[in-house]
Amino acid sequence: MAAPDATLKEYFPKYNPPIRPKKNTCVGLGMEVMKKLKVLEKDFPGITKSMMLVSCDENIDSLVDYATSSPGPQGFLIETEKDHVMVAIHIRIGGRSGVFLSDLGYHISRVVTVMADRCYPHTGWFTQSDEPHCRKEYNYQYNTLNTNYIEWHERETRSAKVKERLSLIYVAKAYLSAISVTEKRNLVWDLRSLLARDPKGRLTAGIYFPLKPKTQEFTMFFEGNNGKQRKKLKFEHFLELQKIPDELVDEVEQCNDQLRLRDGELLSILNRLATIINDEEYIAELLEVNNRIVQLSAGQPL
Repeated sequence: MAAPDATLKEYFPKYNPPIRPKKNTCVGLGMEVMKKLKVLEKDFPGITKSMMLVSCDENIDSLVDYATSSPGPQGFLIETEKDHVMVAIHIRIGGRSGVFLSDLGYHISRVVTVMADRCYPHTGWFTQSDEPHCRKEYNYQYNTLNTNYIEWHERETRSAKVKERLSLIYVAKAYLSAISVTEKRNLVWDLRSLLARDPKGRLTAGIYFPLKPKTQEFTMFFEGNNGKQRKKLKFEHFLELQKIPDELVDEVEQCNDQLRLRDGELLSILNRLATIINDEEYIAELLEVNNRIVQLSAGQPL
């Protein structure tokens, strides 16, 4: 354990993050779904041993280079963030190989079936979310150059603008470093959010904000009496709880209830966040740690 007066830069490498119940990132959610699926062992013998966490590298620049450098991700071990995980179960249907993928970290409300031959019951393209301002579509398929990898294609449409993203999921072996690498990496991620979704994965309420120097505001959204409300609020309004206007407290409480938090919990979270955000020295350290990880993954000198 680092000394009490250690800087975040000194403390972070030594920190072993816990997995906290009901406060899960993709790592904790993956572990939770594996635990719940064990009840299927009686009807589907062997499913418990078949389940595994698998790693995902997001925003792949060169698909061919990445997939063909070696059978697995070892060749890119240094130049990678391994910033996401999901659950995989390998299957065979009439001799045809495939894999089930469960990704609660990205709020996918279905189990995706990926068949090597891309024939039924291969899921193919599907709409992940369709909001008035943004539609997201996903597709998963085996990489033809290296079947140890599943390609995850994302297509995001905003008005007439379409943005595509490619990630690679390594499904040949279980990912054994989910806590020490992925959970830890996400602690210093520069986009923070607390969200609620319905059973279809649609956003219903929450808060989010990008973390940057001199961060001043966050977005809160919830279902109000006059439809969906989306508000940009300043952190400074939450530094002193007794000075928060009653109208703002009422809106926070509405969002709190839709996030299914304990009474007053969201207000307390925002108060603590405001205190943290107000510490410019700490935020600068956190962003420096995050930037070093990004540089490392890009193969840039530190």
